[in-house]
Amino acid sequence: MNRSVSAYSPGSSGNRPASRHPDFAAVTAILRETAAIEVMPRFRRLAAGDVREKGPGDLVTVADVASERRLTAALMALVPESVVVGEEGVDADPSVLDLLAGPAPVWVVDPVDGTGNFAAGRECFAMIVAYVEGGETVAGWIYDPVHDVTIHGAVGEGAWCDGVRLAVAPAKPLAETIGSAPSRVRKRVAERGAAEGIEVPGHLLQYRCAGREYMDMAQGGLDFARYGRRLKPWDHAAGVLLHREAGGFSAVDEAGRPYSPRDGIVEGSLLVAADAAMWEVLAGLLIPSA
Repeated sequence: MNRSVSAYSPGSSGNRPASRHPDFAAVTAILRETAAIEVMPRFRRLAAGDVREKGPGDLVTVADVASERRLTAALMALVPESVVVGEEGVDADPSVLDLLAGPAPVWVVDPVDGTGNFAAGRECFAMIVAYVEGGETVAGWIYDPVHDVTIHGAVGEGAWCDGVRLAVAPAKPLAETIGSAPSRVRKRVAERGAAEGIEVPGHLLQYRCAGREYMDMAQGGLDFARYGRRLKPWDHAAGVLLHREAGGFSAVDEAGRPYSPRDGIVEGSLLVAADAAMWEVLAGLLIPSA
């Protein structure tokens, strides 16, 4: 089959057969073009009618919709037999999630991750693309259009930014860590630390943009993140892969089961940490009372 712009390149992972994934540069070019046409011209220029609520506190803008439409067309053209599971597409038709367990290669797309930040004129937002085969992420891209920075990676090939292989920050004493967690979790941890006199993370915050958090974790600037309640594949499919390829560890709930986009929207808590030992330390503080 004829594929455009060198659509595939080889990769491998342990005992797994060599995988074939879309060319990193081709997908990055699609992200950059889409951002230049659909996203950045609307940043800090949204009219009142350009923003609406899908649900309480869950915003969508014209940039999200237009960006997903353009990404869908370009990515499906890159791999003609592929399908797309996008955040806005699933909002319109939840059955689209079923494609994740189907036979076709799947692009999982978050056209503007951190829409609340984008709509408020804050620079903390990203565009996320994952390439999924057989229900598992094979390759991923996270693009920061404000600073024109992309991280990308594939199974067994590492995570990369501008030709530099990425590595998570090494595990450190809990009191020296910086991590992300929802406000209810931050409050609970602070109360336990004060009441029980136990060691807690040195600083907890939240970007309100999973893509930018994954970028910082893969580059060693953020030590961990805890996500919870409803884990959506467009938020985590690429990020979990890239973090793992940068040397990190992640798992869902106290049982420590691996995250998989095949499961669609997962009810549970995802904890992303430097390694398995640090994950165990953090899990007792961050996972209960999801």
